[in-house]
Order: sequence, then C-alpha cells, then structure tokens
Amino acid sequence: MTRLPTRTIWYLEYITPELVQAAAVLQSIYEGDTPYQHVQVLETGPFGRMLVLDGKTQSSEVDEWVYHEALVQPVMTAHANPKRVMVAGGGEGATIREVLRHKSVEEVVMVDLDREVVELCKAHLPNHHQGAFEDPRVKLLHEDALAFLEGQNEPFDVVIIDVPDPLEGGPAYLLYTVEFYELVRRRLGPGGLMVAQSGPTGPTNVHEVFTSISQTMQRVFPHASGCRVNVPSFGTMWGFIACGSDDAPNVAGMEPREIDARLKDRIDSTLRFYDGVAHQGMFSLPKYIREAVEAERRIITRDNPLYAV
Repeated sequence: MTRLPTRTIWYLEYITPELVQAAAVLQSIYEGDTPYQHVQVLETGPFGRMLVLDGKTQSSEVDEWVYHEALVQPVMTAHANPKRVMVAGGGEGATIREVLRHKSVEEVVMVDLDREVVELCKAHLPNHHQGAFEDPRVKLLHEDALAFLEGQNEPFDVVIIDVPDPLEGGPAYLLYTVEFYELVRRRLGPGGLMVAQSGPTGPTNVHEVFTSISQTMQRVFPHASGCRVNVPSFGTMWGFIACGSDDAPNVAGMEPREIDARLKDRIDSTLRFYDGVAHQGMFSLPKYIREAVEAERRIITRDNPLYAV
C-alpha cells in the first residue's frame, strides 16, 4: 500500500451534502475565475488531469471516454445519417472528438459561452480533445447556446447538450427548461435527435436533477430515453437522456447487432466503451430510477428553474 506524504493536498468534492470524495492533487495546473465560473485544472493521483468548474468535476483523463462515448455515440449511431451536429458546451473538446469519429459528419457547431475555459482546455487537456479543435469540420462559437439556436434557420440532425449542472448563478440553468427543449425540437431536422447530460443517478441523488429533467423532456418530445453509466471520478452513477422529433427513432430500442453494424460502417477508430452490448446495459435502468422518474412532478421552466445541490 502506497503511503502518501503527510502534506498531501486533497481535492474534495461533495457528491451529496453529506458525502465527500477526495483525490490527491499532484499539481494544480491552473486555478482562476472567468466571467462565468471558477475553473481548476488539476493533476490528480487517481484520475489524471481533471477539469473542475465551480467545485464540480467535469471530466478526468482516466474515465472521460466512458462519459463522452455514452453521451455522444448512442444518438449519433441511432440517427440515419448525421451530417450537421450542434454541441452546446463541451469545453474540453472530447464531445466534438466523439462526433467527428462519424464519417458522415460534415459540420459540427460547438457553442460554448466561456472562451477562457475552452482555451484552457486546448492548452492543458490535450488527451481529452486529441486535436479535435483543428478539424476543418468544426465551427467554434463563444456565445449563449439559447440565443444561438433562436437565430438558426438551418436544422440540425443531432443536438448534444454537454453543459454543467444547473447551478444557481451558473451559466447553464436555462438550458434545462421546457422553453429551451421546445426550441431544440423546432431546430431538429427530420429524424433529428437530442441528448443531454442529466446529472447523477445514484440511489442517494437521482432526485437531484435527473428525474425532473426526464419529466420536463417528456413534456416536449414524443419519447425520452434515460440511461446511466459509472463514472468513477464523479463518485456516482451518471445519467443522460435522449429524445427526438416526431419521426425520430427511439434510441433505447436499437438492437445490439444493428448498433455494431453501424459502428463498423460509420467510424474507423475503435471505441473503448460503447457497443451493442454496452447499449443494452446503459438503457436498462434499475427499478429505483424508473420509479423515481414516474413519481417526479417537477417540471423545469424559465420561471421555475431547478438548481443542483
């Protein structure tokens, strides 16, 4: 057993108000404030380099590929022919990295409000983005995603919402509302799909935001399919919800053989997490989550926003 120095610096994150996860900090690469949030880039013992925003882990080198493949690949694979994709947030560049794996993609519009975070990620998280920002198919914009969509006329095949949790005073809480989801639905093309990172899904925290996001999406879209994966650096299971336009496929209903065939045909690189078997596990939600979503009555609106703990 490795014994750490007595003066070890620890990064502490509250998973719930009464539960803390600690990681040894080998180096603080950056810490500071942007106009929108507090930013840390940390080199940690268990998780490698981590991006932390407002005290919440966004991703780590050790397991970011689990999170990003789970977020991106199901909707990209379910769509018949994804050519034009929007990513809201995704400052590390790993989300667009996953989108760009698909040979059909002609344009990825990444809209991240915080230019400083993106520049920090470009400089300090190369293993996350792996050069994705330099791909000529990427159009990077630094503006509000809601305002951007309001000004769009050309539809998107897939919209991926990869913004921080809805924190009070944070930059992203309006992107979890009925009004925003209605706007996304109007901007989806035929067979268009949307997915959003939707917060923790552990037994102690599934009610924090996941259940209400699910119910809110169900108010707007014909179907909303929840899934979850284990992301160790988050200290809990993490959820995503996929939904689509009237004629869109139900992402949860894809068959493993079809998924594997599409992945083989559409991408040249090898995925580390996602395939047909993993898909079945992701979308087979345990009973406690299904019951919690069914019992949820909170609907998130602009006038009645929801804030994570």
